[in-house]
Amino acid sequence: MQRLNHLQESPSQTAGPYVHIGCVPNFAGIGGVYPNDLGATMIRDGALGEPITVTGTVFDGTGTPLKDALVEIWQADANGIYPGNDPRGPGDPNFTGWGRKAGEYDTGVWTFETIRPGAVPFPDGRMMAPHVSFWIVARGINTGLQTRMYFPGDPLLDKDPWLTRIEHQNRVATLIAQEKTPGTYQFDIHLQGPDETIFFDV
Repeated sequence: MQRLNHLQESPSQTAGPYVHIGCVPNFAGIGGVYPNDLGATMIRDGALGEPITVTGTVFDGTGTPLKDALVEIWQADANGIYPGNDPRGPGDPNFTGWGRKAGEYDTGVWTFETIRPGAVPFPDGRMMAPHVSFWIVARGINTGLQTRMYFPGDPLLDKDPWLTRIEHQNRVATLIAQEKTPGTYQFDIHLQGPDETIFFDV
């Protein structure tokens, strides 16, 4: 058997200062690549469900906002179906289920206009509480971080198959958004410190 010692795993690298140029060129002031940055709009006319706004900031261990963070979200539609990749059906054709936003350069705040997701079935038949999955990259982060945002007061929170597996239940609160006004949710992500967000190894 031939040993392929020359094919080694590449070392991980941070997102670097050019992530915005490659992923959100219009945001970075570079026009002509795409009419709009990919993932900038998740909702089209006729989308089903409750429109919501999700906003937040990524903070480092000192509590300082990261002003170069790039955030992506994935979620089910209002009926709990992931658009384009769900055996139960194609999902809402007017909802993409995926978004990408960069934090504003002066504040680090990012904002998504989306739909409140429905509950999603777990493989064993239980229902997962409605949630939005997050992926975060920035300079200094070697591997994209994965987490989830849940909605306050949802009756499925106490039964969610993911939340109930968390050893330190007092930290579940780091995954619950704050409803600032009806339909507007704030979900700040803390990379380190006493309020460190729970991240998932997926």
